[in-house]
Amino acid sequence: MKKWALVTGATAGIGESFTRLLAAQGFNVALVARDLERLNERSEFLKKNYLIETAIIQADLATDSGCATVEKYLAENEIEVLVNNAGFGIKFAFTTSSLEAEEDLLNVLVRAPMRCMHVVLPAMKERNSGTIINVSSVASWIAGGTYSASKSYLTVLSESIHTELAATNIKVMALCPGFTHTEFHQRGKMKMSALPEFMWLNSDAVVKKAWSDSQAGNAISVPGWQYLLLSTFARFFPRPIVRKLGINIRARQRR
Repeated sequence: MKKWALVTGATAGIGESFTRLLAAQGFNVALVARDLERLNERSEFLKKNYLIETAIIQADLATDSGCATVEKYLAENEIEVLVNNAGFGIKFAFTTSSLEAEEDLLNVLVRAPMRCMHVVLPAMKERNSGTIINVSSVASWIAGGTYSASKSYLTVLSESIHTELAATNIKVMALCPGFTHTEFHQRGKMKMSALPEFMWLNSDAVVKKAWSDSQAGNAISVPGWQYLLLSTFARFFPRPIVRKLGINIRARQRR
């Protein structure tokens, strides 16, 4: 009997790449997203091309009801792999963005993955088996508004749980990619034309690296040599320099 994986933000970008990788690995896949039409399309694609079962969970993780829907599914089904991928960015500076947008971002990037992990981990601990991949970002090491702060939370929490469960067969990892060709920046209406092509990552390559690193027991995965360098800089250089770097990156995205 095939085991099940659940992926949030499953219809595009890194999440969609994860659904194909997991299907190729032999997992049935539960897909979580807001757009029912796209969920149905991805479900049919996976069933046809990988001969797996799928489950569709239409949910907006910014809402209480959406988060509760996913939690209920996790509590009632045996999930071997959880990928917390859903997310979005805000174009505006913190002092000019709406409070509603800031709260929605926290709900999707912080509350939802925290709650999903808290629900799924007891069963994983009981059977001593499971993988959790939290899609964070290299932005978790810079100062770039609520997005960076949220990703910092996710990276640190992943490291903490990874350490807590080090003596078990449960793998918990933060995936920290840099700029990746997805719909993320288009949806956020961010200007990215000035970014050189060598700084862009491919979502399939990011996911392949992430899966390999997670199964090797790593706490953090940073795909791409350019982002290994950048993350090293961001983690170990003086914070005033890192803060200035973060502000400059955010300013360019808003232009």
